[in-house]
Amino acid sequence: MKTNYIRYSILTGVLLCNAAMATQVALDVSLTNPLLEADKKQSVFLKVGLRGFELPSNTRRARVNLALVIDKSGSMQGEKIKQAKEAALMAVSRLRDDDIISILAYDNSVQVLVPATRASDRVAIRKGIEQLSAGGSTALYAGVSKGAGEVRKFFEKNQVNRVILLSDGQANVGPKTPGALGELGASLVKERISVTTIGLGLGYNEDLMARLARQSDGNHAFVENPYDLARIFNSEFGDVLSVVAQEVEVKIRCTNGVRPIRVLGRDADIAGQFVVVRMNQLYSCQEKYVMLEVEIPSKEAGESINVASVDVVYDNITTSNRDRLASTVGARFTKSKKEVQQRLNKEVMAEAVMQIGVDVNEKAVALRDQGKVEEAQKLLFGNGNYLKKNALALGSKELDEDALRNYDDSKNLEGANWNYQRKSMRSRQYNLANQQDYGIAPIKK
Repeated sequence: MKTNYIRYSILTGVLLCNAAMATQVALDVSLTNPLLEADKKQSVFLKVGLRGFELPSNTRRARVNLALVIDKSGSMQGEKIKQAKEAALMAVSRLRDDDIISILAYDNSVQVLVPATRASDRVAIRKGIEQLSAGGSTALYAGVSKGAGEVRKFFEKNQVNRVILLSDGQANVGPKTPGALGELGASLVKERISVTTIGLGLGYNEDLMARLARQSDGNHAFVENPYDLARIFNSEFGDVLSVVAQEVEVKIRCTNGVRPIRVLGRDADIAGQFVVVRMNQLYSCQEKYVMLEVEIPSKEAGESINVASVDVVYDNITTSNRDRLASTVGARFTKSKKEVQQRLNKEVMAEAVMQIGVDVNEKAVALRDQGKVEEAQKLLFGNGNYLKKNALALGSKELDEDALRNYDDSKNLEGANWNYQRKSMRSRQYNLANQQDYGIAPIKK
């Protein structure tokens, strides 16, 4: 099978920063429908957008504290381990001398090749990476746990603390289920340690890797070709080196009478009128958002409603302050359906549609896992139609591209291509739900 790579634009990807060099996260709260049809109960989407500020050129970025954990089981022999070493060497060269790095390798046990040390010790770091050789089983859980232990040695609150895991195989030594690895990720994020997972080839467990990354608010990537590792490592280190905010907490209080229904794409705590969403980190010049569906009660034409108030707190990694942001959002009612349509916020609506499409795509994978191939195909084709229809109505190139992806998915649910297809779908679902942009997504032709 031939693999082509095309650029895949995440809807909210990298944004241009303001010319005025702000040092605070930008908060934008908006509704898909700021104007609502009168005398009718209805649901709309509320978006809380957070955009990281540009790092001032005269300000030193935060120090990073990384553990690079590399699978060296038998399946990594040959070009995989060679390219992993070259990608690691390239990525480490981007670190500042006072950054902290540790290098670990694991098969049936874990080996600390470079204990946590300052990146200024370039010779020892290179020597440790070059020691990598493949052979043995896959003690993935132990590798991540040991990597976190190295991060803890130099842990500081006001720095970026992360484990980067590269694996090409199934966890077969120690805890090995998505649930167990998810619990590990959830425990680490409480310590302000996130885990990025990079799945290489077609032999790893994508559910396990995505769950570990999601529960720790890290990134996740699927890399079929080992020659693409350098690009993925470069993207990951680009994120790590551009963190501007940590320990982000978004609190949404819906006005009495307004009912929060669901948050798309992210884990959230919903209790009565209150919704709380937490994110571990925000990156410079990138936007992440919370998309909340709310039900709004019926009102007469000419009336207005304060839909919700939003409070955001986060650790500003540049100023070392705990910043707070606040905003409110409201809507007005009219009898004119035409006016409601004219005032539709197409950008926010397109983002909501994208997240709904991700949810449907995930359900299709679940159906395929149950052996219900025809049902999964029908669901994906219908999802493609839904995305295509909204792409035309909202003028969204991104939705049009994702519609084509869903049509393509529906044709590749059987045969030898399914393993590749499933990993590609799970990776794309993760990227879209978390507004992660690694630039290129693979499509099997």
